[in-house]
Amino acid sequence: MLNAPMKPADDRKKPFFVGLRMTKEERSILDKIQEKVGLTKTESLLKGLEILSEYYSLGLDQPPLSFELKKLEEEAIQHADALKRIRRREDALKEIIHELRIIDQIVNKYNDKNALIQILIDIQNKFNWISKTAVIWISERLEIPTSSIYQIATFYKFFTLTPRGRHLVRVCLGTACHVRGGPKVMETVERTLGVEQGDVTSDGKFSLERVNCLGCCALGPVIVVDNDYYGNFKTADVGKVLSKYS
Repeated sequence: MLNAPMKPADDRKKPFFVGLRMTKEERSILDKIQEKVGLTKTESLLKGLEILSEYYSLGLDQPPLSFELKKLEEEAIQHADALKRIRRREDALKEIIHELRIIDQIVNKYNDKNALIQILIDIQNKFNWISKTAVIWISERLEIPTSSIYQIATFYKFFTLTPRGRHLVRVCLGTACHVRGGPKVMETVERTLGVEQGDVTSDGKFSLERVNCLGCCALGPVIVVDNDYYGNFKTADVGKVLSKYS
């Protein structure tokens, strides 16, 4: 289990909601609304996102949104864009609602801010990255500053704050692999996947990265797909190897 120091919890109510600063009056109004409808803050927002998605699906436009919903709508569209998915607004909203409900399930599983690292691990395993939306949602659910979450997510190399595909392809371009044809292997993989190193395929299937050493120089050139190593690799084998992964 990974361990990192956590700052003491602050029991005072946060002056912000889902990343947006609020006045005391706005906080008071929100508290009264939540108490009246019997929903938590995040439950209210999810319900609002569902209504907003239906609103757009009816061909309507320019709804009178609260700051919180407007922020989440923007995050949903940016989230879809980060995953290289062209979406209608209602589709982007439905997707983010689905992901937020899964994040809720993960948070509910532990329901403890001291389990933050394990929560992040579960989210990373589920989505292959830690999105900004996930950070905002965890912050609100556990009442932890987003800065503390980012501190942990950037401290451990296991976590990534950029999207990754279901399968990670790494091509070694260290000295030994470079002189044995590593650059041509990389070019062939890029052409086959239709992406450049550091990118994710449009279907979210593969991420492509370069590395400077994989510790098996005598087998160069080498590529690794997930945890499978392929040494003395030939460009003609790229398609055959990648086709093994669904």
